[in-house]
Amino acid sequence: MDRVLIIDDNQSVHDALSLLFELNDIETASALTAQEGLDCIRSERFGAVIQDMNFTEDTTSGREGIELFHEIRDIDPDLPIILLTAWTNLETAVSLVRHGASDYLSKPWDDDKLIASVQNLLEMRSLQLQARDGANRKRRCRDVLGGVNLCGTVVESESMCHSVELAVNVARADVPVLITGPNGSGKEQIAKIIQANSQRSDQPFVCVNMGAIPEELMEAELFGAEVGAYTGLTKRRVGRFEAAHGGTLFLDEIGNLSLEGQAKLLRVLQTGQFEPLGSHQTKTVDVRIISATNANLKSEISAKRFREDLYYRINVIEIELQGLANRRDDIEPLAKLFLSVDKLPNNVSRALNSYHWPGNVRELQNCCQRASILSAGRELSVEDFGLPASDIQLTEDISEADIRKALTQANGTVAKAARSLGLSRQSLYRRMEKFGMKV
Repeated sequence: MDRVLIIDDNQSVHDALSLLFELNDIETASALTAQEGLDCIRSERFGAVIQDMNFTEDTTSGREGIELFHEIRDIDPDLPIILLTAWTNLETAVSLVRHGASDYLSKPWDDDKLIASVQNLLEMRSLQLQARDGANRKRRCRDVLGGVNLCGTVVESESMCHSVELAVNVARADVPVLITGPNGSGKEQIAKIIQANSQRSDQPFVCVNMGAIPEELMEAELFGAEVGAYTGLTKRRVGRFEAAHGGTLFLDEIGNLSLEGQAKLLRVLQTGQFEPLGSHQTKTVDVRIISATNANLKSEISAKRFREDLYYRINVIEIELQGLANRRDDIEPLAKLFLSVDKLPNNVSRALNSYHWPGNVRELQNCCQRASILSAGRELSVEDFGLPASDIQLTEDISEADIRKALTQANGTVAKAARSLGLSRQSLYRRMEKFGMKV
């Protein structure tokens, strides 16, 4: 996708440009005729096109070059095009820039200028395609999620769209599901979505944190206990399996369960039967199992800390959740939800989006609760959230002059200019677009 297509009827031009780009780690493809170039563009994606304006049949007017330019634009309106021109049709090239050409260079070209231009165009093209593909996937995801019970879940990022779409699809199949991801990323929320959109939606949804149960109480917690089963028990205890009968049992942090506990759990999952502690009566339950963990269970299996047979019993379908740092489109909508506001101050929005959120959604929620209390009705400030100042960007509004200066000092390299301004490339592109600036 980052390849540059060279369309020129002069083989020596192809050779020179291919060598130049190869020295700068840029891949190329070649077309010696306009038709060959159009066929290439129809068959695959390119990061940019360099096209000649003067072909053998039309050496002076550039008419064929003009027609080629417009045909490329018809095929892919966003594909960056750099025009190679002779002095005789420089005016034509300038006119085509007004119609969307990215740049023009006179023959013989300046190597440094050409490389700088192409590198920036490839960066821009990559971001455009990512945004376009992401928007298409999100649109398709939202079409799938229309009318679906999301249990109040914020679904804005492409990653979360994918996870929720998978959860909704698997909800219809009554099979065990394993949800993986870092602490605080929303694994229980995904489990609730599965339950809410399943045939068991009107039945119990029972959660149990496997890592929080003392080993000596594990059997009683999961399977229940009869009076007198252990000291101090004066009332029959209903276990989580029995409580979840007909519905869903969510086993959170299953990776923390001991090997002995795993063996007992495996038996119930295989047979659907168990005996409460202190009883000889076998009970049978119909329960769907959804498990969750932040551990790498395959590594735990290799280390002999997790049973392989249990792993395959709970993992018919796996849903992996990304941390909030990889779902940045979710950050601001989640903050608005937790704060019950429609808009965030610009500096707050920038700070929240620049922070890496090691505690994920849970940390964001806690910070928003803190900010809501401390702001006490006044406008929110960055300080209200209690984020480490060293870990957030407090970039003030940047002017067009600041951007032009940074680009000049970076010799036109957008990534370098963005770093000098304390911005991401995407943020710099958005500001350039705001000021009507071209790369």
